[in-house]
Amino acid sequence: MQKQFEGQVTIIGVAGRDEPNAMAAFVDDLAVGAFPHIADEDLQIWMQYDIRSQPSFVFIDGDGSLETVIGAMGESGLSSKITDLLAT
Repeated sequence: MQKQFEGQVTIIGVAGRDEPNAMAAFVDDLAVGAFPHIADEDLQIWMQYDIRSQPSFVFIDGDGSLETVIGAMGESGLSSKITDLLAT
């Protein structure tokens, strides 16, 4: 995803509810290391964006407005959402 939209969007993974070693293993196992990841051990980022479960996505556009999607989107759903946001 990061490569597809390189230079257009910034993707950041935010992991919570686990130990840093387990989070790092998740990134390695799923080969999603092409973008940065944050270990939100105290869940402050989760609380700021009203995240209650994984997977969740927060889309923040250029004017600072945001939309939170709780649940899986799949690669095509995520790509479609980003494409739509870039078109606005």
